[in-house]
Amino acid sequence: MNGPVPGMSEAHIGIHTEEMVLSMGPHHPSTHGVLRLEVTTDGEVVAGARPDIGYLHRAIEKIAENIDYRQFMPYTDRVDYLCAMNANHAYALAVEKLAGIKVPLRAEILRVLVAELNRISTHMICLGALAMDMGAYTPFLHAICHRELVNDLFEEVCGARLTYNYLTIGGVGDDVLAGFADKCEQFADYLTPKMTEFNELITGNSIFQDRLCTVGVVTGEQAINWGLVGPNLRGSGVRWDVRKNEPYSLYDKLQFEVPVGDGGDPKGSNPAGTLGDSYDRYMVRIKEVGESVRIIRQVCAMLRENDKLPPEHPDRQCQTKLPPRLKVKRGEVYVRSENPRGETGYYIVSDGTEKPLRTKIRTGSFTAVNCFEEVTRGLLIADVVAVIGSFDIVLPEVDR
Repeated sequence: MNGPVPGMSEAHIGIHTEEMVLSMGPHHPSTHGVLRLEVTTDGEVVAGARPDIGYLHRAIEKIAENIDYRQFMPYTDRVDYLCAMNANHAYALAVEKLAGIKVPLRAEILRVLVAELNRISTHMICLGALAMDMGAYTPFLHAICHRELVNDLFEEVCGARLTYNYLTIGGVGDDVLAGFADKCEQFADYLTPKMTEFNELITGNSIFQDRLCTVGVVTGEQAINWGLVGPNLRGSGVRWDVRKNEPYSLYDKLQFEVPVGDGGDPKGSNPAGTLGDSYDRYMVRIKEVGESVRIIRQVCAMLRENDKLPPEHPDRQCQTKLPPRLKVKRGEVYVRSENPRGETGYYIVSDGTEKPLRTKIRTGSFTAVNCFEEVTRGLLIADVVAVIGSFDIVLPEVDR
């Protein structure tokens, strides 16, 4: 019996109800990693879902302080293994600013190109996995197929398909082969109609919308107060993107829009929902894939122009020449970049040696997890799965 009979107290029928505490995870397919949620329920209704983290802690920030600056680059792949190119980029930007290193134009072009390709591939995982969590398995297979094509491009660039270690301090590891820009544009041509097909398959599905609309609502004010970043912040209607608001690399020279949630807008993509709900967070990522395609086309044009320069030209180089032992002057720096899961920031303190005195990493998934207990309160247990998927967390970013 779910509750007392109308007109009768619990004492009359001899039943006493109480809340039950359940463990969801740490090995649960819908937590997308080793996350444990301590779910307090009253029947099917969730009174709170308290995250229990630390199962993947590797002391990566302390490791950074015991090896030199360049040796730490492969470790940044593991901060977010689904978008390792972007993770490399964030760390490289911080060290380069602290050390006063200028990056050649060609290296900047290649960095933006691989970063946006990786943005697409990691969004494919999020979009497909969210659909699968809701019970729709086919969209996940479509998304994985699209992601595999990005992995093919990355394998050509650096020989790896997951942790790339392609970006370096001062540039990139190696130049791309002739015709790489053509292959990237072919992928862009392929993906545009495929995303239309993906939307027809799941985005407009009424069951999928019912599972996400008005579920896990986060207002713009709450998103700011909780420190949410990236699509989770923009899904609440806050138009903030580091690529636009604090441009780095070549982003100030590129044309692209910053999608935000529009729940409740009759003319928007989420007319049946509420601004800041799970469907808005999903739609922001769908739209970001299209904006990344726009950026890729522009960067491919830049790459072709750069190809026309003679090989000895400074702007044609892929790497700034650095001493064998890189010592960074005393000082401190905080640099942030827009990764697929939002703002990733590196705080580095240098004491003038080859190793940083202090390294601190700020990631989007860690702040997203902190709001789960409040956002899931009052939902059904099945809705907790939808909320987790819509925030697109990855556990290495949480634990580090």
